[in-house]
Amino acid sequence: MIQRPRRNRVSAGVRALVREHELSPAHLVWPVFVHDGPGCTAIAAMPGCQRLDVPALLDAAREALAAGIRALALFPVIPAARKDPQGSAALDPEGILPRAIRSLKQAFPELVVITDVALDPYSSDGHDGLVIEGRIANDATLPILAQMAVLHARCGADVVAPSDMMDGRVAAIRQALDSAGFSETLICSYTAKYASSFYGPFREALDSAPRFGDKRSYQMDPANAREAEREAALDEAEGADWLLVKPGLPYLDIIARLRTHTCLPIAAYQVSGEYAMLKAAARNGWIDERACLLESLLAFRRAGADIIFTYAALEAARWLRA
Repeated sequence: MIQRPRRNRVSAGVRALVREHELSPAHLVWPVFVHDGPGCTAIAAMPGCQRLDVPALLDAAREALAAGIRALALFPVIPAARKDPQGSAALDPEGILPRAIRSLKQAFPELVVITDVALDPYSSDGHDGLVIEGRIANDATLPILAQMAVLHARCGADVVAPSDMMDGRVAAIRQALDSAGFSETLICSYTAKYASSFYGPFREALDSAPRFGDKRSYQMDPANAREAEREAALDEAEGADWLLVKPGLPYLDIIARLRTHTCLPIAAYQVSGEYAMLKAAARNGWIDERACLLESLLAFRRAGADIIFTYAALEAARWLRA
């Protein structure tokens, strides 16, 4: 007997019936950059992305909800004059991020607001943890991250997302949130955040590049896969609600690997370098932007991701609903 798999591809109707994975706007998180403004400023390395002031952020949230996107992830742009070695601005209740959270939740209570928890946007050293005698001080950083998470929750954040890769930070944050009465605030842990070369445009957007050295002593080695399983097991045991893999497409194998080891939701982050490459190739006429973007996002779903962070979320959501 001749096997003919093509019979299941014979028409659009048949293909839809047997399709294994779906992509919808409900799977997308839109990462946005917020600053004190006034107005918006373009990000050269990320065409189509801007640093938004609070009024513009509210407009963006309205557009996102209309397109079917239910979640925004906020990243603060901190002026150099406000940065110091301790990252003190991270704990300012009147800083740009707390004000943005409060404004969003007041205007759109149904919106899921996700906040970044790490010191690099606030630190004059540009690292995710405190720098003491030239080294990243893991344990000394944990209380600051916990305070940041509580501050964000108090302002209305639904999900706090520690992106710092300090050991033990999920447990410290979970304990602090619970003790402060925020037991329902979720933790999206950047479980497998690799020391990747794909973050350049993001660091330009926030002016958050490390001022010395690199982040290889705390972010994961791109050569390692088994280590991601260990990180995931630790974060799950410490109380994480979601596990995030970053970057996305270069690490589809890690998403698939973790999918077999956990029942927790898995998030994938299509990072700035991935986004910029798609935009650049499309602008040069080398690829069909819509087709390639949606194919790349579907690949995350196929690998096992439940949630996808992408700077192209708004475009993708509109295309999906067209």
